[in-house]
Amino acid sequence: MHSIEQYRSQFLAHMEQKVKIKEPVNLYQPISYILNLGGKRLRPVLTLMTTDIFGGDYKKALDAALAVEVFHNFSLVHDDIMDEAPLRRGKQTLHKKWDLNTGILSGDAMLIYSYQLLESYPAMIFKKLLQVFSQTALEVCEGQQYDVDFENREDVTIPEYLIMIQNKTAVLVAAAMKMGAIIAEKPDDLQDLIYDFGKNLGIAFQLQDDYLDAFGDPESFGKQVGGDIIENKKTYLYLKALEMGTPKQAQELEHLYSIKPKNAKDKISTVKELFLETGAVSRTIEEIKSYTDRAFTTLEMLKLEPGKSDLLRQFGTALMNREV
Repeated sequence: MHSIEQYRSQFLAHMEQKVKIKEPVNLYQPISYILNLGGKRLRPVLTLMTTDIFGGDYKKALDAALAVEVFHNFSLVHDDIMDEAPLRRGKQTLHKKWDLNTGILSGDAMLIYSYQLLESYPAMIFKKLLQVFSQTALEVCEGQQYDVDFENREDVTIPEYLIMIQNKTAVLVAAAMKMGAIIAEKPDDLQDLIYDFGKNLGIAFQLQDDYLDAFGDPESFGKQVGGDIIENKKTYLYLKALEMGTPKQAQELEHLYSIKPKNAKDKISTVKELFLETGAVSRTIEEIKSYTDRAFTTLEMLKLEPGKSDLLRQFGTALMNREV
C-alpha cells in the first residue's frame, strides 16, 4: 500500500505525460489550463487506492483515474459557464480567460477525451468501466439540472436536496472507487459495496462543504466564506433552518434570500446567526456524521485486511477534516 500523497504524485506525473498542448492551441491550451489549476485530486486518488486495496496493480488504473479527473473538470468548466462564475480555485475561469465559445468547445473536447482514456483497457473491463462511467455522467447532468431548477423554486425539500448533491457530487466519488474495483477484477458484490462507501462519503463531503462555506476558515477552506449565502443557494443549512425555525425566523431568512445587497457582510452575519439559533448548524453536523458513519459501516462489510481498511477510514476522516 502507498500513502495518499504517493498516489497523488503518481497521478500528477501521468496527467503531465498524457495532457499535452497541441494544435489547435486554442482548443488544447484551455484544457491544460483548467487541469493544472490544482485541487485535491480526490477522485483519481480514490481510483488508484481502490485498485491497490483490492489487490490490483494501481498503475493500471492511471488512465481510468485520469478519465475521472478530466470528466470532473469538464463538468466544472460547464458549471462555471452556467453560473457565470469569474473565478475557479482563485484563478480566472476558463470561459473568462478565453471566451464563451472556447469554454464550450474545450469542455466538449474534455468530455470526449475522458471516454477515449478508457479505450486502453481489455474489452470486458472496458465495457464495465464504460457502463459505470456513462451512467455516472448522466446522473451528474441530472444533479446539475436539479441545482439549476432549485434556484427558481421556493418549495425545495431536504430529500430533493439530498438527491441533487448525491447526483451532482457523490456519484462521481462512488464511480471513481467502483472503477478501481473493476480494474482489480473484483466480483460485483464488492464493486457495489465500495460504490456505496464512496457515495455516502461523497454526500458527507458535500454537506461538509455547505457547512464550511458558511462557517469555515477561508485560509484552509480555499473559498470565499459566505459565497452560498451571497448567491442565495438553498443549501442543507438553509433548508434545515426553514424547517426548524419559528415562523418569524423563516420569514426573515426567506427575505434575506430574496435580496443581493451590495455590501453582503451584514447579510452573511445575520444568516449565520439564524442558522445557529434555529439549530440548523448542529443538525447539519449530525447529518455529516451520519453519512460518514454509513460509509464506515459499509467499509466493515467489505472485510478488508486491517491495514487496507484503516487507509480508507483514514482517507474518509481526513476528507471530513479537509486534510486531503
